[in-house]
Amino acid sequence: MRALRWLVVLGLLAGGTFLGLRHLPPEWDPRAPLDVTASPNLMTGVKLRRLAIQPQACLAALESSGLTVQRVADRPSDIGCALENAVRLPNASRVTPASPVTTCRVAAAWLLFETHVMQPAARRHLGSEVAAVRHLGTQNCRNVYHRASGRRSQHATANAIDIAGFTLRDGRQVTLLRHWGSGGTEAAFLRELRDGACGFYRAVLGPEYNAAHRDHFHFDMGPWRACR
Repeated sequence: MRALRWLVVLGLLAGGTFLGLRHLPPEWDPRAPLDVTASPNLMTGVKLRRLAIQPQACLAALESSGLTVQRVADRPSDIGCALENAVRLPNASRVTPASPVTTCRVAAAWLLFETHVMQPAARRHLGSEVAAVRHLGTQNCRNVYHRASGRRSQHATANAIDIAGFTLRDGRQVTLLRHWGSGGTEAAFLRELRDGACGFYRAVLGPEYNAAHRDHFHFDMGPWRACR
C-alpha cells in the first residue's frame, strides 16, 4: 500500500508539472525560444546556454528582435581558429566600428546586455542613453595574451568582444581607461555594466582583473565562468 501511495503521489506531481508547463508564459517556459526583448528571469540563462547546442535557435532569437541578421559562412581551421555559427552584429546594436563578426551566442548575449543592462544603467547614472559603443575587436586568431604558446583565446573563434568606451546621446564620452577609477557617476555606470554583463556572458573581465584589461571589458561565451 505504501508503494502504491508513492506511485499515486509521483503520478500527481508529474501530471501537475505537465499541466503547469502547458500554461507557462513563454518567458518562463524552458522549451520556448529565447526572446532578447523580454525582461530577463531565471530561464534566460538556461535558454542562453541551450543556444550552444541549438545554433538555429540562436538565429531565431536574433531575428525575433526585429533586426536583420547577416550570417557568416563557417570557416574550418586546423590551428584552432574555426568560425562556426557566426553572424555580423546588427548595426542597430550601436557597436562601432559597425558589424563585427561574432558567434551567434555572443551577439544574443550582447542584445540582452544592451537592452536590459547598458541603456537602463546609462539613463539611471548619466541621464542619457548610449548612442555608440567602441569595441577593440572580436575575431583574432591568437593565443591568450598573444603568447607564443598555450591555449587559444576565445577571440580566435570570434567568441568574445572587447569594449573600451561609450558615447552618450548628449555627446559625452565614457571610457574604462579614464573613468573606471574616477569614483564618479561614470565609474558607477561602468561597474553596473560589469556586474550586469555577468548575468549573460560566461566570462566578464575588466580593470580589476589585471593590467591587460585596464582599458576594456572582455566578454565571452567560452567554457570558463568568471566575473572580475
